[in-house]
Amino acid sequence: MNRLSVSRDRTDIMGYDFADAIEHGTIVSELSVLVAKCLGMDEDFCNDIAIAAMLHDIGKLRLSEHLHKERSEAMVVEKMKYVRMHATFSRDIMKEHGYADNLLDMVYHHHENYDGSGYPSNISGEDIPLGARIIRVCDVFAALVSDRSYRKAFSENVAIELMIEEERHFDMKVFLAFLEVIHSDDYNRVRRLMHGDIAACVVSYYQDNIDM
Repeated sequence: MNRLSVSRDRTDIMGYDFADAIEHGTIVSELSVLVAKCLGMDEDFCNDIAIAAMLHDIGKLRLSEHLHKERSEAMVVEKMKYVRMHATFSRDIMKEHGYADNLLDMVYHHHENYDGSGYPSNISGEDIPLGARIIRVCDVFAALVSDRSYRKAFSENVAIELMIEEERHFDMKVFLAFLEVIHSDDYNRVRRLMHGDIAACVVSYYQDNIDM
């Protein structure tokens, strides 16, 4: 199991906060749209990935409550096996609510790694849906730059350095587009999200990116 995957999964094991989940989903969604636009994707794709990225972790609501309260390190491995089911749960919840198959695929595969070491299907390369490849990069970054119960947030520069160390997990064209976004003026709104201006940014985000 790679270090970045462990970090993301431990977040879920050590505690789950609904407000934090909304904030995380909004940041990942905002970043994913910006990366998709940078890659030249059309409006329909950008609208779809905005929704999929916002809902990518919704399956965690189906995880047993004890997973988020129990802090015994002896149970970490057992819990991780269950926590990894959240991608399947997310897809199932969205399917129950009538979301299109392409959104379901983005969500189901958002923990796949480009080198085939991810989950749930261990697919690799361009067999992973593009939307999932984009969400993967943005999800890892958003997790690294956020406070967790077991560590403080990494700085943006350190987060990028850590991701570069694990670059085999990412589609390089997606990762390069992500780096371009991080150094653009458009990233300022995402930065405001990460510094607590969540309410204003969420309203602005939905007005700009989601067809109501």
